[in-house]
Amino acid sequence: MTRDILVFAEHRGGQLRKATLEVLGEAQRLAQASGLGLKVILMGHQVEGLARELGSYGAKEVLLADAEILEGYNSQVYAHILFEMIAPIKPVVVLLPATSMGRDLGPRMAARLKGAYISECIGLKIGEDCLLEARRLVYGGRFIAMVKSHHPHFQVATLRPNTFSPAREDRTVKARIEKINAVHLKQPPSLHTFLKEVLYEKEYRTDIAEARVIVSGGRGLKGAENFKILEELAQALGGAVGASRAAVDAGWRSADAQVGLTGKTVSPELYIACGISGTPQHLAGMASSKYIVAINKDPNAPIFNIADYGVVGDLFQVVPALIERLK
Repeated sequence: MTRDILVFAEHRGGQLRKATLEVLGEAQRLAQASGLGLKVILMGHQVEGLARELGSYGAKEVLLADAEILEGYNSQVYAHILFEMIAPIKPVVVLLPATSMGRDLGPRMAARLKGAYISECIGLKIGEDCLLEARRLVYGGRFIAMVKSHHPHFQVATLRPNTFSPAREDRTVKARIEKINAVHLKQPPSLHTFLKEVLYEKEYRTDIAEARVIVSGGRGLKGAENFKILEELAQALGGAVGASRAAVDAGWRSADAQVGLTGKTVSPELYIACGISGTPQHLAGMASSKYIVAINKDPNAPIFNIADYGVVGDLFQVVPALIERLK
């Protein structure tokens, strides 16, 4: 058994995801502290350029699986090929970002490898016995649980995005790229799902998980049509529009805009909460923002407890005035 930490590198639209660089940065710290080796696994089609880019972020060894069947994400195909790649290596720990893909792929890997699985980690440590110790939020972010694996190898963990420091760029490092043998790059013998087409929204919107500025709306918006003023404010600030769970459940915004424990974890430089009371599950997803501005009619709204700046007032008066001032 090799004594390695493996990082699964996720990418989208020809670019490495920010969450991947955060996982790589934490893996580098763990490898240095524990004396373990570090390898990165990259899967996709025509992504050798991304493998070299991983080297510029300190990844010295990249295992590259490049095949046409990996062009689009299919959980069955990815899980099958990733298992074929990981099983012979027998790493100590496998780390993935807790994105939609990572949440899908992580438990599948742990089950296939008959290993331990810890999700949504906000802190990691590897003991002298090579057992993984993790901190993760529980009960809607009210408490932090300390979890320790009792499995000696094949420990799989997903890392909560916007929680760890990303790997630093280092152009002096060049990755040693090992291309995976074509024998492993075959689809599963019994494939039940097929990727037919990827549909994109007509208007590209910045992923809130990677936005520098986020303007979020909640129940106080009173309807889907009123999110137009938040879109205008976000555009003026060069940011993206988010939403609380209440707004998403009401059908006012799509699920990919949800901020919170059951949505996305965000950590922008500026977070403006409009008409959001501040439930614990929402605060758990945005409390690490650098600056938080809250606009709410209720002076006792919990959101004000963590806000750097608070405006007690009607958002339908405050937001248009703010847009006008910005213009």
